[in-house]
Amino acid sequence: MSLKPPKKSDLDKNWMKARQDRPKKIQPEYHLIVTEGTETEPAYFGAIRDIINSSYPDKIQLNIHGIGNNTLTLFQKAKQLSDASANGYRHVWIVYDTDDFPAEHINKTAQLCVSESTDDTTYHAIWSNQCIELWFLLHFSFLQADLHRSSYWPKLTEILSFQGLGSYEKNRMDMYQILYPYLDTAITNAEKLEKINTGKFPSDAAPGTQVHILLKKLKSVLSQQTAPPAAIFPLLQKGRSVLFLFIHDNRMLAERAFYCLIYGISVMRRFVHP
Repeated sequence: MSLKPPKKSDLDKNWMKARQDRPKKIQPEYHLIVTEGTETEPAYFGAIRDIINSSYPDKIQLNIHGIGNNTLTLFQKAKQLSDASANGYRHVWIVYDTDDFPAEHINKTAQLCVSESTDDTTYHAIWSNQCIELWFLLHFSFLQADLHRSSYWPKLTEILSFQGLGSYEKNRMDMYQILYPYLDTAITNAEKLEKINTGKFPSDAAPGTQVHILLKKLKSVLSQQTAPPAAIFPLLQKGRSVLFLFIHDNRMLAERAFYCLIYGISVMRRFVHP
């Protein structure tokens, strides 16, 4: 082996240059959201996907599939999509309504999510009893009464029309944008229901929803959307009128809340208009 120093002419050659390791490309965390519905859920979660995928392409990526199958078939479809993907999904979220499906199917899907989860992929049963419209309503009010899902639509229409946003339709593409300012309220209300339903099977947890678990997971990376309506205090300072809509499944509690609000405003006016 020669101990002579390299020739000056050789220093510029590639084989003489020190090896530089290329930095490893950090892969984003891939999430798969598979929904039973083909309109409402894909529209809602699709808006979330568009925000996250465009804002954090190197951190987290979402894929949405509206399958339109019953609960048990939905899980099998989700697993097939996950197994066939080259992405390696870290989380697979199976979003479904209980509707009128057999209780054993509703509960079996949740059990499969636990038993089929691995160190690489976690399956989540994101059910709503009876439907995802419950999750929408929880953005505005806490609902504990076991109402039939058909009653949720008129309530949502009442809220939207009050805000000048028309009526509620299952295929509305702007529901996420409308609901985002009230996301923390929805999570709090859903967690209250979850506590009440502790120990119950999904088929018996009525009303109840697990959508908040998915939103809590994504909340930290969601871009800030439109701010919630202005607070009461600044409006009173400007002398503007404020109109409130109370939605509650208990009329007595709604009336109490109304009178408490009137009292609170009267106290605030003493400071705004002494």
